[in-house]
Amino acid sequence: MAGDEIRRNMALFPIGIVMKLTDLTARQIRYYEQHELIQPARTAGNQRLFSFNDVERLLEIKALIEKGVNIAGIKQVMNPVGESADDATIINELSEVKRREMTESQLHRMLKQQIMSGNKRPGQVSLIQGELSRFYKNK
Repeated sequence: MAGDEIRRNMALFPIGIVMKLTDLTARQIRYYEQHELIQPARTAGNQRLFSFNDVERLLEIKALIEKGVNIAGIKQVMNPVGESADDATIINELSEVKRREMTESQLHRMLKQQIMSGNKRPGQVSLIQGELSRFYKNK
């Protein structure tokens, strides 16, 4: 599969796929972006594109909100994402080629597999897998 050289910070996923996988609305996702909790990349046409890292952060945010943590508390727990950070979402020639090579259903499947497989960053919240397994059992 084309996912071999795909890095976790590559901008690959349009907001529609992210909404399906996280069960968040576009408005919620934009709100978290305004609060600098995620920072999706933008295409030349200003379309948001999300990375694996962005989706994981959104699921972490969602889990904290469901536990009753407010946005101020989430900001304390999760550092704001800066453009210079190692895991900042990037659009580059390789990410654009990969994104064009794959259909939306392939991107959706790849994102689902990545998150469900548990290939997490060190110290990452593990309840995300439970969230997604619940989501996929119902679909």
